[in-house]
Amino acid sequence: MTLVAIILATLAAGIGSVWVAALLMQAGLGDGRRGVGPQHLLSLAAGALLATAFMHLLPEAFESQAGAHDLFATLLVGLVFFFLLDKAELWHHGHEHGHGHSHGHSHGHTHGHTHGHADAHSATHGDGEERRGGGWALLTGDSVHCFGDGILIASAFMADLRLGVVAALSVLAHEVPHHMGDLVVLRQASANRRTALLKVSLAGAVTALGGVVGYFLVGELQDWLPYFLAIASSSFIYVALADLIPQLQKRLSAGQTVAQIAWLVAGMTVVTLVSGMAHAH
Repeated sequence: MTLVAIILATLAAGIGSVWVAALLMQAGLGDGRRGVGPQHLLSLAAGALLATAFMHLLPEAFESQAGAHDLFATLLVGLVFFFLLDKAELWHHGHEHGHGHSHGHSHGHTHGHTHGHADAHSATHGDGEERRGGGWALLTGDSVHCFGDGILIASAFMADLRLGVVAALSVLAHEVPHHMGDLVVLRQASANRRTALLKVSLAGAVTALGGVVGYFLVGELQDWLPYFLAIASSSFIYVALADLIPQLQKRLSAGQTVAQIAWLVAGMTVVTLVSGMAHAH
């Protein structure tokens, strides 16, 4: 009975939060129809990612018995790993980009349209190549984070059924703004919105895997949980600082700059408040 409750709760928290985020965006958040454009959601995502890392994941990791030196080393290794993963992704995209040119003039119009559309929504390199990195780093970090969430939810259920429900609801709530940011990033990396939704949903489904593993091995995995949290933190910090923030560094009017900062702070505030409520419970 407890295992079934854990599976249902982790699926609801992991995948449910993705679909809630998608529905909110479908309602008009992020396309400018309701005064909320891509720049606003990028700011919100950056704030949510940074707050999730610094106000939620890292404090959880450092409250454990793990040494600060080991956790900072894990954080550093994680940042370097996601940098290399990003490089590999950009190299792969550059290889496909060059291969597309070799097909001749017949693809020229399509490429020009795609490149122009992407430039309207994402930052570019100096040579004009589209900046499409961060996708795999984001999904990897999401999967690690969701796995850790599943273990936390399972641990709560093992302690008390009501505590498990509260933990699952808290995870769902704080993941919604985060997943909205994920969808914004991945939709910039791919023109197919369904593909972006599927990728984030699969990452969210890892929450259930973490829940099942946590149910059977919660005692043994407790010692590794701080390192999972540090790795997840490194991915969120890397994506926020290397992928999102550079796209916000544009010459804007005073009003647009204030709005950008307000959405950044809003992302931080929402995650911090929800994390605080989760800790209170």
